[in-house]
Amino acid sequence: MRKIDKDILRLAIPSIVSNITVPLLGLVDLAIVGHMGSEQYIAAIAVGGMIFNVIYWLFGFLRMGTSGMTSQALGREDYASVRMLLRRSLYVSVVIAMTFVILQLPLRWLALFIISPSPQIHSLVTTYYNIVIWGAPAMLGLYSLNGWFVGIQTTKIPMMVAIWQNIINIFASLFFVFGLGMHIEGVALGTLIAQWSGFLLAMWFAQRRLRPGTVLRENGRGEGKKKVTWSDFFVVNRDIFLRTLCLVAVNLFFTSAGARQGDMMLAVNTLLLTFFTLFSYVMDGFAFAGEALSGKLYGAGDHSGLRAMIRRLFIWGGVMVVGFTMVYVLGGNGFLGLLTDDQDVIAASDAYFVWACMVPVAGVTAFVYDGIFIGITATRGMLLSSFAATLMFFVFFFIGIRLYHPNHILWMAFIIYLASRGVMQYFIMKLQLKY
Repeated sequence: MRKIDKDILRLAIPSIVSNITVPLLGLVDLAIVGHMGSEQYIAAIAVGGMIFNVIYWLFGFLRMGTSGMTSQALGREDYASVRMLLRRSLYVSVVIAMTFVILQLPLRWLALFIISPSPQIHSLVTTYYNIVIWGAPAMLGLYSLNGWFVGIQTTKIPMMVAIWQNIINIFASLFFVFGLGMHIEGVALGTLIAQWSGFLLAMWFAQRRLRPGTVLRENGRGEGKKKVTWSDFFVVNRDIFLRTLCLVAVNLFFTSAGARQGDMMLAVNTLLLTFFTLFSYVMDGFAFAGEALSGKLYGAGDHSGLRAMIRRLFIWGGVMVVGFTMVYVLGGNGFLGLLTDDQDVIAASDAYFVWACMVPVAGVTAFVYDGIFIGITATRGMLLSSFAATLMFFVFFFIGIRLYHPNHILWMAFIIYLASRGVMQYFIMKLQLKY
């Protein structure tokens, strides 16, 4: 196996494991409240989790922007900038998190106003929210730390932190709920403790990487070649934030458009989107590898090495496309049966199953290029491609629903959105690297 392939897998595999463990935090909470004797607890956890997922997703630039600029500084051997980028990212994460804490009451009111749960659910979600909001500094700080770890070419630490968080969450939540007899507040406290324990562990790992005598404490010969300014930091993160807004808009509209077609269609789309989620967990791992390696090579000025790495990354992407597509096509209803035992939902899904099977081939290019664009901090190109693809999604949907079945048009628009992002990124990258 080539060295570049080993480097890709060394970074991708731990990231894939980390991605898979992230939703386990929510699944653990659901499993615990599922034994409390009321479906209201399950609904409250689902609503509360959704609120924080949207909030944190919007500020994912703390991870992505930090990883790209850090990996470039590492490639230049500018260790002073490597250290400085971690400090700056943590400063920004603290400011954003404290803003959430200070404005927690109006934010809670706005979220619950938009979702409009029943009065019983409203009360439970309020209890959950009032506790978990204090984990915002830990979660956003962890985004900065994880981005920095990716930037310095180590994805094993974020993986270990994610596993640690899940272990703490399980034991803490079980203790509070079944040991002390708490209800939803016990689950919330377990989540809060898991978040802070993960952040503190990540901080400990970062301090070890920066202790006296380590490479990152040395100035390095690359210092002073390219000073990373606050302006650079905010421009990169602004572009990523706006790009994330485009992704959130498409995903939220996809869910709401399915809901407007009735409960059955909402269930069908939720089930089939699992195929996209599973593929994204794996491809995000390769995107993280792309962030780390492309940033380091670009920072070092090794453009031939960067082009070679991109080619190998797409070969691995092609392997994933073939593998996932075969599993989805051959698995068929058997795979859906693992997700639900509702035969009516499975039967209704058959008509739209082909769209879910098209997700890997339509989405692979965008996933790979997202990592590369972040690594070389070509965030403006990533924003423009996402904005144009989002516009195409909405235009195609609103024109198409007049001509054909709404849910087929919805899925077709989603596939076009995924594919067009990748195509536009390809041409932007050709201009960026002139290859």
